[in-house]
Amino acid sequence: MAIQAARLALTEDNDESLAVLADIDPGAAIGEQLRELRLVKNLTLREVAEKAGISVGYLSQLERNHSRLPIAVLKRISDALGVHMNWFFQQNTEGDPAERDVVVRSTHRRRMSFTGLGIQEELLSPNLSGPLEMLLSTIEPGSDSEDYFHDGAEAGYVLSGTLDLWVSGRHFRLHEGDSFSFKSTDVHRCANPGEVPVRVIWVITPPHY
Repeated sequence: MAIQAARLALTEDNDESLAVLADIDPGAAIGEQLRELRLVKNLTLREVAEKAGISVGYLSQLERNHSRLPIAVLKRISDALGVHMNWFFQQNTEGDPAERDVVVRSTHRRRMSFTGLGIQEELLSPNLSGPLEMLLSTIEPGSDSEDYFHDGAEAGYVLSGTLDLWVSGRHFRLHEGDSFSFKSTDVHRCANPGEVPVRVIWVITPPHY
């Protein structure tokens, strides 16, 4: 969706709590999330490594959980991937391990916010490695995304509020219960013209966060 074009915000940083973590144990499996997100964004190891100021070999080891990951390095990699470090700490580590690749409990969703846009995203699908991505977007009154396009297709359902949607220059005003779908290659944009937050479920294929 259009708001994915925006740079992910630095939500409330808890620098004190992060400071006590000298590095991250490979057992945390953050490497799998690094690789998953890199592939979704269609970036090569070299591209991410260069942006993060580390070697390709080191990044490859991190993705395979073969090296310890200092917080400072994770911060640089997160910046290169366009996400906040919290993304990698929000994976569900509680509950039945047998269900984590299928079920996302409401209390264990990964959440992200976008600076200045008044938009929060919650990942409803278990991960980004499957054939589709499902998101719950909460868009504050007056918030407006940028024009955007990418490969694939997407659809949505308005849970509450009013959503303005533009697809290839065509404007649609959607209300609670309305739904939509379009090719993601079409330039699209969304906004909340109302006085209350609008909540929208988006389904995107392939995953493109």
